[in-house]
Amino acid sequence: MLRDKLRGVVGFPITPFKTDLTLDLDALESNVVEMIKHPFCSLVAVGGTGEIYSLTPGENVEVVRRTVAVTNGKMPVIGGVGFNARIASEMAREMEKAGADALLVMPPYYTGAPIDGLLSYYEAIGKASGLPLSLYSRDWAVFSPDMVARLADRVPTLQIWKDGQGDMRKYQRIMAKVGDRLAWIGGIGDDCAAGYFAIGVQGYTSSISNVAPKLSLAIGAAGMERDFATLNSLLNKYVHPLYALRDRKRGYEVSVMKTFMDLIGLKGGPVRPPLENVNAAEVDMIKGIVELYKDYL
Repeated sequence: MLRDKLRGVVGFPITPFKTDLTLDLDALESNVVEMIKHPFCSLVAVGGTGEIYSLTPGENVEVVRRTVAVTNGKMPVIGGVGFNARIASEMAREMEKAGADALLVMPPYYTGAPIDGLLSYYEAIGKASGLPLSLYSRDWAVFSPDMVARLADRVPTLQIWKDGQGDMRKYQRIMAKVGDRLAWIGGIGDDCAAGYFAIGVQGYTSSISNVAPKLSLAIGAAGMERDFATLNSLLNKYVHPLYALRDRKRGYEVSVMKTFMDLIGLKGGPVRPPLENVNAAEVDMIKGIVELYKDYL
């Protein structure tokens, strides 16, 4: 099963745009070619880092289609879906046709949904295709251990849990409640890798995979080996300075990474509204991070 294969680092490609903010699919293919030179356990196309909510449903499907074509079976491709139950279900069906190996289900747009309505949202998407689901618990979509157990019972295709809350206490309780029915992935950021691996996840998602795959894999290897001295050394030297820049403004977790890519000869490009591009002073700051990363580029 896919859940057993997801061990190590999940890569999260950005979605490049041209200066007029149209999709740059040639740039996407070029970036993915570089990423799959490295042994990620999977790639997620159009997740949060891929600006899923800045794309139309059709654009999201096309990004998945191109990513699948370039990856050509080298590693699983997981396609992001969301918005609402009807749109996400249609995206799920189209991504299955496009060759996706699984789906990453984002929270629905409606932030005030009752618990049973929220569970129905995931159930509808699970029934829409034959693909395994990875549920992304982020922002307002917060789950108790009992809720996760109910959802695992209700949605047979649910195989993977991606945590985006960073609450290690609650995540550990969820993992203890549900056990090996699901694959447990750390998903809030590279900077939380130590906490996630300390409670026993089998992998983590990395946006740094876009710019420094070797660093992402070194973090993943140290985490899997529970070598926390090495892991914390990598985080302190490389990750925390980058994440301090990303924390300057909401959405900069994408904007900063795209600028970093442009600076090292990859294809980042601008972000789409409502995200904002970094300013000139921040470009200079990112150049300092590029210099810091030189041993991993």
